[in-house]
Amino acid sequence: MIFEETPLRGAYIITLEPIRDNRGFFARAWCQKEFAAHGLHTSFVQANITFSPKRGTLRGLHYQIAPHEEIKLVRCMRGAIYDVIIDLRPDSPTYLQWLSTELTAENRKAIYIPGGFAHGYQTLEDDTEVFYQVGQFYAPQYERGIRWDDPTFKIKWPINAPLILSEKDKRWPDFSPQGLGDDS
Repeated sequence: MIFEETPLRGAYIITLEPIRDNRGFFARAWCQKEFAAHGLHTSFVQANITFSPKRGTLRGLHYQIAPHEEIKLVRCMRGAIYDVIIDLRPDSPTYLQWLSTELTAENRKAIYIPGGFAHGYQTLEDDTEVFYQVGQFYAPQYERGIRWDDPTFKIKWPINAPLILSEKDKRWPDFSPQGLGDDS
């Protein structure tokens, strides 16, 4: 695996290194030793799959607050997504900066998202399936979100309309630093 740190400290794009032969290829998508060698979290407690039948479906922007911040390893297994992360760590030099990357079934890349980040994505193709591992169990009382079109971030989503959103994602508020703590 090739680990490429992004401009947002602690977030990585991970590219497979396929070993090819006449059958196709073999590649490791996860290796505890390699993740540990890069100082990354190595204990995932849950794996999730999302399926979106329609292009333009937007999921996010989600995060969990302390002490249940989620670390994620996200990969698109079918179709394509425009994946977005936002650094919400107040002590980070990239606080409130966002980054996007395209994850596709063809490029087989993954993104490693540290705790303290909001995460969301928009499907770029019909019938898109995403697989992700998380380092913390889902804790609904610690779940938070930011509206997908929050003016604080001015995220440039590739598909403007019509958007397919869950009712919960439609109701997330604009960003507030108070939303990062337990007392919100």
